[in-house]
Amino acid sequence: MFRTQVMVILPEAILAVSAMAILLLDLVIKRKSVFALLTCAAAAGAFFALTGGNQGAAWGGMFVADGYSLFFKVIFLIGLVLPAIASAGYLAVEGAEHGEYYALMLFATTGMMVMASAGDLITVYLGLELMSLSLYVLAGFLRGSLRSNEASLKYFLLGSFASALLLFGISLTYGLTGSTEIGQVSSYITSHGLSGNPVLAFATILYVAAFGFKIAAVPFHMWAPDVYEGSPTPVTAFMSVGPKAAGFAVIGRVLMLALGPMSFEWTGLIIALSILSMVAGNILAIAQTNIKRMLAYSSIAHAGYVLLGIAAGGAEGLASAMSYLFIYAFMNIGAFTVVTLLTTEGVKAEDLDEYSGLSKTHPLLAALMLVFMFSLTGIPPTAGFAGKFYLFSTVIKAGYLWLAVIAVVMSVVSAYFYLRVVMYMYMREPGTKELRLERSLGARVALGITACAVLALGLMPAGLLDLARSAAASFRV
Repeated sequence: MFRTQVMVILPEAILAVSAMAILLLDLVIKRKSVFALLTCAAAAGAFFALTGGNQGAAWGGMFVADGYSLFFKVIFLIGLVLPAIASAGYLAVEGAEHGEYYALMLFATTGMMVMASAGDLITVYLGLELMSLSLYVLAGFLRGSLRSNEASLKYFLLGSFASALLLFGISLTYGLTGSTEIGQVSSYITSHGLSGNPVLAFATILYVAAFGFKIAAVPFHMWAPDVYEGSPTPVTAFMSVGPKAAGFAVIGRVLMLALGPMSFEWTGLIIALSILSMVAGNILAIAQTNIKRMLAYSSIAHAGYVLLGIAAGGAEGLASAMSYLFIYAFMNIGAFTVVTLLTTEGVKAEDLDEYSGLSKTHPLLAALMLVFMFSLTGIPPTAGFAGKFYLFSTVIKAGYLWLAVIAVVMSVVSAYFYLRVVMYMYMREPGTKELRLERSLGARVALGITACAVLALGLMPAGLLDLARSAAASFRV
């Protein structure tokens, strides 16, 4: 029994212990980024052991290791490894080479994994706070930058409201059902006919608001543009993928399982958030000239796309959302890695004008950025097209043709600001300020991996879709 419990939580334990080791042995461990990568490799090995039949619930059902959580944990590791290897050169340029940086990334990822495996609402809260507190510090990691300090403060203040809403929702749920265990909450609602209870409906609204903040869905998105712009660029890449995926993992656990009997009540909320996020995210992105702010609004719009899968419901809807999050990790991290590579001493490379003529000065980098912009738009044969096609098809099969039409129209609108980047790179002459590439092998490796993944998943998406379906089918508490 004890061995099973240890095996179930082993990946999280490896990350947490390694994070503490970096803090304690900061002066001894010279290459923190390499140590972080070795930690990720060890955690991946623990995942492999879990796929060999060691899955199950542990710690009184508070922690669950199933195919659903393992799929999300792979996304978290991708969202950790790629920004981490791209960070070394960036931190050197900014003069912020501190071991705490990698420790905080490991702690944040540990929190995400706990959220994905949560079998209890209290576990959800613990994982969310571990992730959030680490991200607040990472956002303000450049202590000499006023923008970074502002990003950290805004993220902290608004994140505190989200945590309070979640706790309020948990307290109401416990008061009504007498339990915080996800399976027992669902059973109690069903057996006592609480699906129309106004207090539980209010708790549902609180959950949607709290999780809406974590995935940056409208109208809970106000923090995202400023935080994305002010944070160190590798941190922006990190927080644009992992925390968003963790938010959706918890949405699946809490809404589709704990509050599954109330799906009629929360489906309308999810559809409203999806439409608002797609419309506001894409339209507001058009006005942005800072590429990090543009990608922030893009992230809001993509949260709206993924919510379509939650609204569609069922294993197929969940699988379409999961596969799209997997694809989104590569294309979004790739775009931010391009910005990271162009960040050198005295040059941020965040203004759109600075990308003028990039195809003439750095043709390969421009070509890779074109791939990422095409994928974010949803143009074949990139992975973004495959993900959107599966997602929109699932929504149509669920009977929401009109919702799919809105999503397609918004995808067309998004082509304006994504392809505007391509236009600047290929149809304008280089500016007077020459952009130099930051000499970082890690960032170049991350860029190569993301580009290959975007093209490979676009040409051969079947394997990913099958994995997502299998993971969604194992969805349980």
